[in-house]
Amino acid sequence: MNDSLQTSYGHAGNGLAVDRQRVLRNTYWLLALSLVPTVLGAWIGVSTGFMAKMGFGISTLVFFIGAFGLMFVVEKTKNSSMGVAALLGFTFFMGLMLSRLIAQVLGYRNGSSLIMTAFGGTAAIFFAMASLSTIIKRDLSSMGKFLVVGAIVLMVAGIANIFLQSSALMLTILVLMLGVFSAFLLYDIKRVIDGGETNYISATLAIYLDLYNVFQSLLSLLGIFGGERD
Repeated sequence: MNDSLQTSYGHAGNGLAVDRQRVLRNTYWLLALSLVPTVLGAWIGVSTGFMAKMGFGISTLVFFIGAFGLMFVVEKTKNSSMGVAALLGFTFFMGLMLSRLIAQVLGYRNGSSLIMTAFGGTAAIFFAMASLSTIIKRDLSSMGKFLVVGAIVLMVAGIANIFLQSSALMLTILVLMLGVFSAFLLYDIKRVIDGGETNYISATLAIYLDLYNVFQSLLSLLGIFGGERD
């Protein structure tokens, strides 16, 4: 009797492990695929100057309405094939929104190398957090509340700085963003590994946003401290 129960529990445990690996594998594949529309959106934005023509205030409004609206659509359709299409549409939009920053950095003499450095740095942070998530055995779910509060504070500070135009505050926000969203990467990947997130579309959305913010803050910092003007 005990042997049969142990066998049943063993099979159940193996099944859970397989499911978690499947979700993680699908998440990584979809995450890689999401880079294609992101790059396409950024290229179109830079080529057309679409974001620059909007003006900073309007483009910020479009960003918040578009990003939160599309995230809502992704979450509503995450249990169907439409969820993948919605996610790819969202990543295209985010690439378009990123084009203003990329165009600014490309205005530097070493702009292309700064972008590649930011991309390499983001990839290094991702691989470091992904590796760390497999090593850490403790439950990190308690981190979530603190990270969400931190992200909200940063968003409010960022909106406030639109009016304050403080260089010191901007630098502080960028450094904190880099730290907070690197921690978010660890948290979100660990959630998938531990079975806290079982939908690969939702998992991809969360990790994509982490990477997006890490890349954006890293590129901004590189542009501020390493940009070479003609």
